[in-house]
Amino acid sequence: MTRPGGPQQTMLPVYEAFLPREHALYRPRHGGKQLVALICATVFFLTPNLSVVFGARPGEFENRALTPFPSIGQGWSFFPQLGNWATDHLVLREQAVHAADGISRGVFGEPPPLNQEHQQGPLQVPGDTKLDPRQFPTVIEGKDGWLYLGDEVTSHCVPTENLDTTFDRLRRFRDGIEASGRQLVVVIAPDKATMVPQHLPDTYLGKDCHDAVQNDFWRRVDAENFMVDLRGPLQDWANRKGQPLYGPLDAHWNDEGAITAVREVTERLRPGITGSWRVQPKENWQLPADLPRLIGRTGLTDGTHYALMPDGRTDLTRTMPADYIPPVHTDTATGTGTYGLRTAWLGDSFTIRTLPYMAATFRDLTAMHYSTSDQDRGAAIGELLGRSDVVVLEFAERGLIAGAASMLTPAVQQNIFRELNR
Repeated sequence: MTRPGGPQQTMLPVYEAFLPREHALYRPRHGGKQLVALICATVFFLTPNLSVVFGARPGEFENRALTPFPSIGQGWSFFPQLGNWATDHLVLREQAVHAADGISRGVFGEPPPLNQEHQQGPLQVPGDTKLDPRQFPTVIEGKDGWLYLGDEVTSHCVPTENLDTTFDRLRRFRDGIEASGRQLVVVIAPDKATMVPQHLPDTYLGKDCHDAVQNDFWRRVDAENFMVDLRGPLQDWANRKGQPLYGPLDAHWNDEGAITAVREVTERLRPGITGSWRVQPKENWQLPADLPRLIGRTGLTDGTHYALMPDGRTDLTRTMPADYIPPVHTDTATGTGTYGLRTAWLGDSFTIRTLPYMAATFRDLTAMHYSTSDQDRGAAIGELLGRSDVVVLEFAERGLIAGAASMLTPAVQQNIFRELNR
């Protein structure tokens, strides 16, 4: 091609690898470094796929369900969700996390910077108003071997929505539910960092903004008559027990916290109903803890199952499934101290340990994870609420403060209310 007023330019007649080695543009077709890179790439991509052939499957180890394959109907959010899905379903990812932890601690004497991406420019410090969520660790390693979920701080410091917007959406949801003739109760499961702060590090990224937002959040909760603050009752039981209701290596409350939540909700629905209740310890349990797995380690958490006797004599608790994304229905409770109206309970991971005690309390209850609205824009929630007289929402403190619950967005609320009106 010839440019006016300029020299004529032509493409090289041969591939650069075929030029004489002395030529300035010579490049080897497959140099030593290229060959090493190709081998590494082949191993990286081929090993997980071969593992699938031999029976290996991706597992849930990050205190949440694996990201489902996104729907094309989600619009542009399809692409970031596709990346999350691909990451979650990479076979041997948990083993890679364990290996990274062992190498980092064994060679460098420090935990690996999991979930922390490299940032250009100076590192932001606690108190900075421009914190980046990629800087926060997946797990905060506290004192005396205690671990805390990093999202407990990230949610407070880098929320998707501010508290004004979140509480405004909650009030609109309440108004829509009550306009349909139903009652709404919102119960908040406090973060472990809220209930057991004494084992947190003296300083950590986001400490200042976490503490400020935490205080503001609970002040707002206490100002709403449809919301239940569990901090006081949880601390009362912890004082009687002589130890916290959250384990050192787990992000959730134990059975005592679950019973407290059920008791406070039913008291809000029908004051005095728990006067006949009797709670008695049964067998102890022990399970793999959820937080060590996030940083390539292992550990156990333990607790006690209880007999909940609403009438003071008969234990009505029963085993319930841990997965309640498909709705779980229970209708075996009956007699004194049980609640009779049809109840829909929408919750998150804190509800899992609560289900056996809900089964002992509610005569007709259906529980479902509110994350279903991520996929169907509230259709399943609207259908469930349409069959119910009472609605209970259980939110983890970190989940509500983050402002990312799709069921509270205006578009999803509109779909839910449309179903209720039908």
